[in-house]
Amino acid sequence: MCGIAGIISPHAALVNADRLMRMTDAIAHRGPDGEGFWINQETGIGLGHRRLSIIDLSAAAAQPMHYLHYSVVFNGEIYNYRELKEVLVQKGYYFNTQSDTEVIMAAFDCWGPACLQQFDGMFAFALWNNKDQQLLIARDRFGEKPLYYHADYLFRGKFEQFVFASEIKALWAAGIKKELNGTMMLNYLTLGYLQNPLKKTETFFSNILSLPPGYYLTVQPREARVQMKRWYHPQKAILQVQVKDKEADIIEQFCHLLQTSVIRRLRSDVPVGSSLSGGLDSSAIVASICQTINGKPLHTFSAVFPGFEKDESIYVDQIAAAFPVVSHAVTPGVEDFEQYWHRFSSQQEEPLQSSSAFTQYMVYKLAAQNKVTVLLDGQGADEVLGGYTKYTQWYLQQLSRTSRQQLAKERSLLQQNGFLDNWGWRNYAAAIFPEKTASLLQSRAMQQQTRHRFISKDFIGRYQNTGTLQKPVIKHLEDMLYYNTFHVGLEELLRYADRNSMVHSREVRLPFLYHELVEFVFALPAGYKIRDGFTKWILRKSVEPSLPATIAWRKGKTGYEPPQQQWMKSPVLQSMINEARKKLVSAGVLEGAVMQHPIIPAAAHSRGNFDWRCLSAAAIL
Repeated sequence: MCGIAGIISPHAALVNADRLMRMTDAIAHRGPDGEGFWINQETGIGLGHRRLSIIDLSAAAAQPMHYLHYSVVFNGEIYNYRELKEVLVQKGYYFNTQSDTEVIMAAFDCWGPACLQQFDGMFAFALWNNKDQQLLIARDRFGEKPLYYHADYLFRGKFEQFVFASEIKALWAAGIKKELNGTMMLNYLTLGYLQNPLKKTETFFSNILSLPPGYYLTVQPREARVQMKRWYHPQKAILQVQVKDKEADIIEQFCHLLQTSVIRRLRSDVPVGSSLSGGLDSSAIVASICQTINGKPLHTFSAVFPGFEKDESIYVDQIAAAFPVVSHAVTPGVEDFEQYWHRFSSQQEEPLQSSSAFTQYMVYKLAAQNKVTVLLDGQGADEVLGGYTKYTQWYLQQLSRTSRQQLAKERSLLQQNGFLDNWGWRNYAAAIFPEKTASLLQSRAMQQQTRHRFISKDFIGRYQNTGTLQKPVIKHLEDMLYYNTFHVGLEELLRYADRNSMVHSREVRLPFLYHELVEFVFALPAGYKIRDGFTKWILRKSVEPSLPATIAWRKGKTGYEPPQQQWMKSPVLQSMINEARKKLVSAGVLEGAVMQHPIIPAAAHSRGNFDWRCLSAAAIL
């Protein structure tokens, strides 16, 4: 786990050690254990690296690393590097380190870009092939590790410079100007959007792009050209599990894949712990870890809010009583928010949906204080397994077309168990006319944006782009799960986790995002995700023998949520919000009338979260 940076340019003056050092200094928190640089003036390429030592702590594993005619800077982990190493040794490759970094270069030499298909991991790396005079920059399947870039073009198709890094702030340190993306800002303030579903490269800064998950770039310095290509092609494989497969066998295979993922993600030469919210996902991870480490104490880290209606400390305590864990907890408050807001928001670089991300920031800070470097976390399970309450509506809409009898049963049970809010004639209509429903939702989004009382009309006129408000056509539950996993939803949560962990020089690993597990789940019928009035049914069945029933079959969905509404009533936060409003008015984003309107405290997952958005939006100006 590290921070990477690079400069490619035909102009030697732009590729220099001082500039690279400024870039890596800006992301020093990602790698406090060492730094390294490599410049090839002949080809006009420079690579920089900040190291957080996780696997092979020796100096031999420092980066940039060189192997044969390759040089690489790498951020992330290749969890199956041991298995790949065995295969490569049999093919005649040799290794000088115990690192996964060296395996990347040998794998590329063996398989070319197809090596990416071999990796089980989270990664963003830049690999220079001196033989072909070409740089390959790749990002993992789901976007666990970030990669941003900027290119200056004077002539069509040829760049003057190409600059990339793990975080946007490193590009600013290289002299790239901060240019706000007005459309992204407008969509965020009015609708809460953090991504452009049609153009995954967009960020909140118009001159800085993000390499989409599952893509790679090839950069040719001599021709000053860049080409982007998708290397991961996930399929919406519905009903692909063979009929002859018995339910017990399917559950067993799910358990095997999850346990394989956990075992690989425990590989480390530094201490490993786990986040623990008290929910099903993190509890399942803790149970799986404890089965693997055979009674050794596991350090867990939680956020608790005594007295808050959504406090989950009772469930954290149940896991602590059931397994050999050393439980650590923090209770973030308004004072923490005031003290750490600037560092937290500047580290995130782009806006956030709610203060839930700040809670995560404080949990990873707690892990750093207890010197646990690696944390396993349950993120990704909700998107892949259908854990959010909204998914139950899409499932019922699917049943309305296939089985009215099952629809009635599931609707009743989901309501009883607290996984369904409202479901009525509009849902029937959406099931019958999915295309019209998508069009209607897009029209509503446009109206909500156009009629917003506090957004500057001039700002709307300049930056409204109706194409970015396009809604997906949903016919099956898997359509929505696929959309949230691969288009809009999951990646923003992964950004929170990456920045919140790395600002404290911690590494977060996500067992539910093992690609073979994800693909297996997507191949299952919807009834394995939602059944008998419960979400994430197959996960619940798989952990039923090991978790307390109060957690395995816990009813209702509690989001990872702090008492944001209560915080927003405090004079401290209200003052911060007012200052944020002033900043947005001065920037021409908001109308001055907003200053006369009272602040409306809202819960973390409330749709009416405008004042939180103002606070978060102003932080990036």
